[in-house]
Amino acid sequence: MRFIDYLDKGASLGADAPCLTMDGRDLSYREVQGLSYRIARGLDRSGIAPGEKVAILSGNDPLAFACVFGISRAAAVWCPINPRNEAAENKFILDQFDCSLLLFHSSFAPMVDSVRRDLPKLRAIVCIDTELPFAPSFDRWLSGLSDDPYQRQTVDDLAMIPGTGGTTGKPKGVMLSGRNIEAMTALTLMGYPFKGRPVYLALAPLTHAAGVLCFPIMTLGGRIVIMHHPDIGEFLALIARYRVTHTFLPPTVIYMLLDHPMLETAELGSLQCFWYGAAPISATRLAEALRRIGPMAQLFGQTEAPMMISMMAPDEHYNADGTIAMQRLASAGRIGPLVQAGIMDGDGNLLPNGARGEIVVRGSLVMEGYYKNPQATLEASAHGWHHTGDVGYLDEDGYLYIVDRAKDMIITGGFNVYSIEVENALRTHEAVQDCAVIGLPDDKWGERIVAVVQLRAGQRIDPTVLAAFVKQQIGSIKTPKQIEIWDDLPRSKVGKVVKPDIRARLAG
Repeated sequence: MRFIDYLDKGASLGADAPCLTMDGRDLSYREVQGLSYRIARGLDRSGIAPGEKVAILSGNDPLAFACVFGISRAAAVWCPINPRNEAAENKFILDQFDCSLLLFHSSFAPMVDSVRRDLPKLRAIVCIDTELPFAPSFDRWLSGLSDDPYQRQTVDDLAMIPGTGGTTGKPKGVMLSGRNIEAMTALTLMGYPFKGRPVYLALAPLTHAAGVLCFPIMTLGGRIVIMHHPDIGEFLALIARYRVTHTFLPPTVIYMLLDHPMLETAELGSLQCFWYGAAPISATRLAEALRRIGPMAQLFGQTEAPMMISMMAPDEHYNADGTIAMQRLASAGRIGPLVQAGIMDGDGNLLPNGARGEIVVRGSLVMEGYYKNPQATLEASAHGWHHTGDVGYLDEDGYLYIVDRAKDMIITGGFNVYSIEVENALRTHEAVQDCAVIGLPDDKWGERIVAVVQLRAGQRIDPTVLAAFVKQQIGSIKTPKQIEIWDDLPRSKVGKVVKPDIRARLAG
């Protein structure tokens, strides 16, 4: 399966059905297909050969997302550029990933103009929404091209090269194949509820999880409602207006949703599956979401093994008697049915249930490797398994628990303390919105546990009271020696807390 196969499958179920919707305007499956034929011809006319890399730089936009299918029809490789990147990072990605053509929205024109002269591999740039002095408009670039069916043969199975969304270091190019996306799509369709023709609401960036979740929706002829900027009130209104069945939000935005005054009166009865993932979530707030929103669904993956390493469908959030399964809410679900995963020690040995070690994965979900980085590929695939960098364990029922990032473990007073365990304890306090726990050098303890806490709106709490609360839950060894209250936490462009920034600020 190529990206275009998901679009064409949806079109076969009703070419005039709405495919992409934004601001009340629909593009039908037939219209998106026609655009994809013209875009593929435009890439051909611009000299883009099969296998060459084409980047898209845009916020959430139906036309920008339609370009993905034109790139696929032209047998080129899609390089999604995070719209929140700084210019220097975009310049690095465009050069390192060997991008030959860039499609961009005019809102990024100053950035593109500032870097284009330093990118000799970039042979053409096109603005998708207007004419610019240094870039032709989409209409002019596609002028005279037919929307009759057109498709080129691929040179290999490489479909896209996203950059890693890490919180430190330069991004690596993750080579994802058609087989990887097909495995992710199959896991999505078999693991979560889909009744009728789905309607998917995309608030999060289409360059990341929100985007690849569109492909399984399309196989069922579903509608994708796109939001170009985050607005919780509008998000709730759109669910009611379009009878939305599926959506995805990271935990930070779910917390905002739970605190929004419109939630109490929102019409959410159409929801079948509300995915959450991309970062740890408070079990207490998740239980609140189950009571106030409805069918929540966990997913855990990473760019290198997209989305579905482990999964927890809505019904798994409840016990057999209908009560919320609180003991399960801290887990990342069960390993996906088409995924092999285990827990490995530092010597490459797989560990039994209950033992903690690095989460490793293999199967069709796992990337082909890092683009032009064989050393990083070799390190990530040691012992024949992909190494996620996450520490965790499997319980007797097969549920996966993520304990920490391997590099974030704190050794204090000779004891290993996993920061996520402390963070989970802090998040159960009603005053806490979010938090991050790190280790800092300490003459007495080797490392002392330090927590930085963001409070919910209108809340105040003495750090000593919060420390006592944590001590009561997980004991004195794991209780932070230092608790700081900040207005907000530094986050990466995908919403993950950037602990190196916290560490640098506290050390300074």
